[in-house]
Amino acid sequence: MTGEHAEHHEHTGLWSWIATVDHKRIGLLYLGTALFFLLTGGVEALMMRIQLMRPNNDFISPELFNQLFTMHGTTMIFMVVMPTLIGFANYFVPLMIGARDMAYPRLNAMAYWFLPFGGLLMHFSWLAGGAPSAGWFSYAPLSETPFNSTHGVDYWALGLFVMGIGSISTSINIIATIIACRPPGMTLFRMPLFVWMTFVNSFLITLAMPILNASLVMLFVDRLFAAHFFLPEHGGSAVIWQHFFWAFGHPEVYILVLPAFGMVSEVIPVFARRPIFGYGTMVGSVVTIAVLSFGVWAHHMFTVGLGNAADAFFAASTMLIAVPTGIKIFNWGATLWGGSIRLNTAMLFCMAFLIEFTIGGLSGITFAVVPIDWQMNASYYLVAHFHYVIFGGTYFAMMAGIYYWFPKMTGRILSEGLGKWHFWATVIGFNMTFFVQHFLGFMGMPRRVYTYPDLPGWATLNMISTIGAFILGTSAFLLVVNVILTSRKPANAGNNPWNGWTLEWLTTSPPPEHNFDYIPPVHGRRPLWDLQHPELPDDAPAQKEAFWDPIFDKFKVGMACFIASESFFFLMLVIGFVFYNTSLHMGQFNAHTLDVPKSSIFTVALLGSSVTLHIAEHYMEARKRMAFLGWFIFTIALGLVFLIGQGGEYYHLFTTGVTINANLFSSSFFILTGFHGFHVFVGLILLMIVLIFAFVGDYNSGKGEIVKTIGWYWHFVDAVWIVVFSTVYLIGPHL
Repeated sequence: MTGEHAEHHEHTGLWSWIATVDHKRIGLLYLGTALFFLLTGGVEALMMRIQLMRPNNDFISPELFNQLFTMHGTTMIFMVVMPTLIGFANYFVPLMIGARDMAYPRLNAMAYWFLPFGGLLMHFSWLAGGAPSAGWFSYAPLSETPFNSTHGVDYWALGLFVMGIGSISTSINIIATIIACRPPGMTLFRMPLFVWMTFVNSFLITLAMPILNASLVMLFVDRLFAAHFFLPEHGGSAVIWQHFFWAFGHPEVYILVLPAFGMVSEVIPVFARRPIFGYGTMVGSVVTIAVLSFGVWAHHMFTVGLGNAADAFFAASTMLIAVPTGIKIFNWGATLWGGSIRLNTAMLFCMAFLIEFTIGGLSGITFAVVPIDWQMNASYYLVAHFHYVIFGGTYFAMMAGIYYWFPKMTGRILSEGLGKWHFWATVIGFNMTFFVQHFLGFMGMPRRVYTYPDLPGWATLNMISTIGAFILGTSAFLLVVNVILTSRKPANAGNNPWNGWTLEWLTTSPPPEHNFDYIPPVHGRRPLWDLQHPELPDDAPAQKEAFWDPIFDKFKVGMACFIASESFFFLMLVIGFVFYNTSLHMGQFNAHTLDVPKSSIFTVALLGSSVTLHIAEHYMEARKRMAFLGWFIFTIALGLVFLIGQGGEYYHLFTTGVTINANLFSSSFFILTGFHGFHVFVGLILLMIVLIFAFVGDYNSGKGEIVKTIGWYWHFVDAVWIVVFSTVYLIGPHL
């Protein structure tokens, strides 16, 4: 079953790109936007390297250095690496599974526009009093108003929040596309590994980004409404920000890496002319990494002083997650062993990836040894490690993906001559820049400093690093030149220039708007190989394939993913409420201020609305239109009763002095209940839209599934309120 694709209208010129819902064009928009921000982040990095090229330099001021440092890290992670990986996923996932488009084309288009809007919003801070200067991790209390009085951090939080919404939307779309839009025969265990890695990665984004968004909301409320979540002098906690941020931040590391693993897993087999070694092991290891990634966050916090038990646990989990990561290195090596290797540019980048990423992984293991972490965490050794993982891993893999898939996207093969110049400039520039930083860390040079004293060896190594950074910048220029020159040449690639095995190579280069004129039967993991060699088909165990061939409604899949994502968002707000109301003194206002009997009345109304909605759905299925409309209207009325009741409670609290900035109880209360109220409001809008269409349309056939899907959301909102009411009103007074 392929996903429905939106009705496409004929547009030309620039408007055809602005209005497009074609997943391939949207993928290219992601890649083009990422290239723009790559140049921006690269300039920021070069300015920092000029400042650090010699001791006691005054090329830029300390404040400007902090702003560049913050914007460079944020730009590269959220506006370059993530959009590039999402862009490739947008373009190739539907092609590789044989779908006509993404599950929700219009949502796909909308999600893209969150990226340039959020990115430009953040960069507008340069013109609005100064960019953020608290680091890309924005540690509290440095990110709070007393220490950062300009609006830079406000733009940072808003920009990230906006881009986070777009990332979650796209991830839900990808999950729904993979689960619900595969054609017959394309079972999960026959999907290409890039699709598998993107699939797992989309779950990570769906569950991890809400953790960051909840943290950003609390930070923004601190700054805009003078709350004190992260201000210790007012009872808040700076350490809880680190817990919240890194609970997102370490899954984020794998969000930046897993699709890159998938790219390498596509390129190496094609240019080694061997199927990937250990397909099942690769799939199992990536799922293991995703699960374990949520349990290693505090290894970023060994220097905080969490205690021996916590240090031991997170040291062990850090070592454990290295096992499935290391397995992949052996899988790729075994695939290469005995293969007929073709060392073109794409393959060269893959070979460099194996070396650079392994170095980054090995240096990462050293941080699992707590005493070593204490010594090296704040040094340039960590800067080197991080860049060997993200740049040496993800960037090299992305370059391999560009050279591998550029013919499919444009119909033209990038110049191998310029490509090899690009490759060697990247390898030399990267290692000159970052390898020496390991030694700077050993010698004690701290990171996050805008200058340094003239100590033995520091000036020489920093000069080498700066020269390497400029060589690295030149390598990016060579890629741009290669793309421009190749784009001016006639199409020369054909449909399958690399003799690849996956479905994207079946269609034309570039593919038509509908992707395929026909999709052949899929019987194995290499469908094009099966077409060309019917006498030697792939061996795919039938019993496993039958189990992994479910058919799901794409709207229900999307709603289930959205509910899971929002559950993590509310989980963070509930944790915050419990933490602040348990461990800290609340002062005059606390949970005893709340009127539990009155709140119980509108709680009954909200929970009753789930019952009435279920009855309405029953009458809809029974084709009793008037009964359906009556119970549906009753559901909306009960929801309105809840909102009016909550509004009355807020009014009473405001008139008695309980405002959002009164103390930590009121701050955590209004954040938690306010966002739940917002979700109820959104749910009521959806129900009213359904009601309007129900008066003029037919929800007895087909569209009834949409009503049930919206019903899932409404039941979720009610379930969240059960948790909120129990935590705040029933347990809260006893915390």
